[in-house]
Amino acid sequence: MVKQERAVRTRRALVTAAADGFSRAGYGPASLLDISRHAGVTSGALHFHFPTKAALASAVMTAAAQRLHELVELCETRMRSGDALQLLVDAGHELTLQLREDVVLRAGFDLEGDPGSPKDIGEVRRLWHVWISATLEKADEAGELRQEVSADQVASVVFACTVGFQILSRRDPTWVSRRVQTRFWSVMLPRIAVSRQGLSAAGS
Repeated sequence: MVKQERAVRTRRALVTAAADGFSRAGYGPASLLDISRHAGVTSGALHFHFPTKAALASAVMTAAAQRLHELVELCETRMRSGDALQLLVDAGHELTLQLREDVVLRAGFDLEGDPGSPKDIGEVRRLWHVWISATLEKADEAGELRQEVSADQVASVVFACTVGFQILSRRDPTWVSRRVQTRFWSVMLPRIAVSRQGLSAAGS
């Protein structure tokens, strides 16, 4: 049991250290030696748990996907009404907060956009796009969207802006801020929602 707990802690430390390295330096330049040092383990321990850099990146992506799942699940649980658009706004604000604070989730988004990373390590951005699309379909079915816009159109814009903000934040962290999200939704909501009554661009 003690060995198992130690192994879990070591894997967690390596995933966090790798996420930090991949997010800061990029997949290619990130050094496994630096990652092992940052995690406080030996290179041998790293290779015991993750035989290749690709395996380590895959573990980071898996952890990021799980955190994204937990994020949207939390937002869904918090919602007291069936307002799908408000849920989308709230999730956008929560994702922005976590992209600032959670290096593993941030690394998942970074790795998927890194041309040097392995192509088969998983997809976090795609999962976010799928969730956005499904939520907007619910909004459309509930009559929350204007007739002149489609759920697919809105999903593409929201997804592209989310990813764009995250990319821009690599040089300027203010792009992933509550202020930017509130401004974005203040512009978007009047153009897509049948009525803004009860909706908050600042999130619930």
